[in-house]
Amino acid sequence: MNKDKASTAKPEPMRVSAGKINALAMARDGAKADLRTAFLAQVVRMVLRLGFSAGAAVVAGRLVMNQGVNPWLPILAIGLLAGSALIGLFGDRMQASAETAVATGLRDIARRRLNDMSPRQLNRLPVGTLAVAMQRHPESVASLVISHRIASMMMGAGPMMAAAVLLLVSWQAAVLIVCLTPVMILFFALVGGAIRSRAAVQEQAFGRLAGQFADRIRTLPTILANHALAVEEKKLAVRLETYAHETMGVLGIAFINAGIIDFFASLSIALLAVFLGLGHLKLMMIPGFSDLALWQSLFILMIAPEYFAPFRRFSEQYHAKAEGLAAANALDRLLNADAVETVAVAALNRPVPPFPEHGLIAITGPSGCGKTTLLRRLARLEREESAAPPICDDIAWVSTDSFVGGGTLREAICWKLPPVSPTGLFDAANAVGLLDDALLPGGLDAPLDRGGGNLSGGQRLRVSVARAILSGKTILADEPTAKLDAMTSARVRQALVGIARSRLVVVATHDRELAGASRLTIDLSKREIIEVTA
Repeated sequence: MNKDKASTAKPEPMRVSAGKINALAMARDGAKADLRTAFLAQVVRMVLRLGFSAGAAVVAGRLVMNQGVNPWLPILAIGLLAGSALIGLFGDRMQASAETAVATGLRDIARRRLNDMSPRQLNRLPVGTLAVAMQRHPESVASLVISHRIASMMMGAGPMMAAAVLLLVSWQAAVLIVCLTPVMILFFALVGGAIRSRAAVQEQAFGRLAGQFADRIRTLPTILANHALAVEEKKLAVRLETYAHETMGVLGIAFINAGIIDFFASLSIALLAVFLGLGHLKLMMIPGFSDLALWQSLFILMIAPEYFAPFRRFSEQYHAKAEGLAAANALDRLLNADAVETVAVAALNRPVPPFPEHGLIAITGPSGCGKTTLLRRLARLEREESAAPPICDDIAWVSTDSFVGGGTLREAICWKLPPVSPTGLFDAANAVGLLDDALLPGGLDAPLDRGGGNLSGGQRLRVSVARAILSGKTILADEPTAKLDAMTSARVRQALVGIARSRLVVVATHDRELAGASRLTIDLSKREIIEVTA
């Protein structure tokens, strides 16, 4: 397939509403016309292959038995074979072109949605995950709605066409191979759950790998200056090994599935060959397998593989379904930031208890449920669209996108703070592990690029936490233990719990230990209800 030609095609733009994006539904809608054409080509190809098999069986059988063969019959068989090859080529090109069109349409939708996002929303999107979404996910979804869908449709139509042709010679042979179909479908169902779960884990592993790589590229000057390239290379190698392991797991299950199909196909053809052979040798009189002419036996043996070919093709595409579904879900999560805003607005309209003067409050729930949006509304960082629970206006905001000013670590922590005592500054920086960071040599005098460009996400987050500790204000923290190793995360968690004894600290978090130490928990796992537990 000439990809350049396929990519230059101008597909009809997919329609996208201003509401929630459903990548899979849009891809299916954009693939309808090409899908019908590609499927029709595969059906015609199957018909021509069946005709060739039948013609070849008749020619071979009559020649072996020294019977006359009309000259037009081998010519017809060769013509059918050539026709099936040409139609197959056309169908494959059409299929590849359709996948390119669908992937291009999804990228256009994603690009328009990203353009409509506010700068704050764009800054919250993980760079690595976004790169993966724009590069890999559209192709995975396109493969699901085109290649996998065609394979699924052919699995329904192809075997029935082959069985119908077998009925012309022996209905018993047709029944024999049809009886094995439920067994194969059962194996498809059993394998399906395993491969879907492994594909989801594979997608997450690749997203984490891409995110870590993007973070290390941003902090490369600091890594090189501290001769830590080997250490970071080992960390990336571990993530890469994890992704490779998950990928091989998906492919391994797919290969097992294909092997099962090959086993049953070989078993069925072997049974047919044994029964037909015994019938020709007059050793066993089996209805439908004895008293057949040689060309009829060859006819059955040549048509039988065509019955199983669609199942084999479907098994080869089975992993494409799992990867496509995982990719579609990832695209939906990434591009539906405005849907998250709606959830948060609904949450704020629910009654919640007044916040105490001090203590730790945790906002929990799965990714995308509105934790960050709710927290930003509590901090008055969002446009007021509904009444928010009362909270102190004098707050310190903590997140990975917090601004880092100053040319040294000391200046970054003290940015826009009143004069701070040296002891207090040292204790705050030490509490979050900034003074023990090998990538920040020089302690509080460690040089920083403008805007903290040489800081990793975890380092930037800890600078923000240290500044909040020194501010004396109510703290609102978005994932304060994210992007941190276990030891550093424990230190930040301990610091926040300690501050909460005298101040109010509200965190949006996935950290179970941090949520477990909270005085109140606002659980957004049920989108319609905020559950508050003491």
